[in-house]
Amino acid sequence: MKLFTLMALGAVVFALPSYASIDCDKAEDQATMTKCANDELAKADKQLNANYKKIESRLADDEDTKKLLITSQRLWMKFRDAECNFATSTIAGGSLHPMMVAMCRSQLTSDRNKQLSNYLNCEEGDLTCPVPSGE
Repeated sequence: MKLFTLMALGAVVFALPSYASIDCDKAEDQATMTKCANDELAKADKQLNANYKKIESRLADDEDTKKLLITSQRLWMKFRDAECNFATSTIAGGSLHPMMVAMCRSQLTSDRNKQLSNYLNCEEGDLTCPVPSGE
């Protein structure tokens, strides 16, 4: 039994480097395509968190607006997830579903990143911008 366990662990260890160097443009199987979609979502989500934290720090002296940001972000996340569940509902339960959900969330997260980035780059004196300049 120990030999089997060691062999299984060895196979996993040797498979990890090849799995880490996946060329997503040439992915042919569903598991790889889903992993690539999830990696893209993670990248977009990381950027979203960075933008959000920058905005949050600029609002450190404005608790009311900071609360509005928090509420907005929480509701946006619920919207994103609900929208992607709706948009992919025709394939729910199928092997494509996890990949399509990840792709949808990635796209909407990228769109949100553009919004947050715009807030971070407002011109000084823009009264329609809720985020103070970082200068």
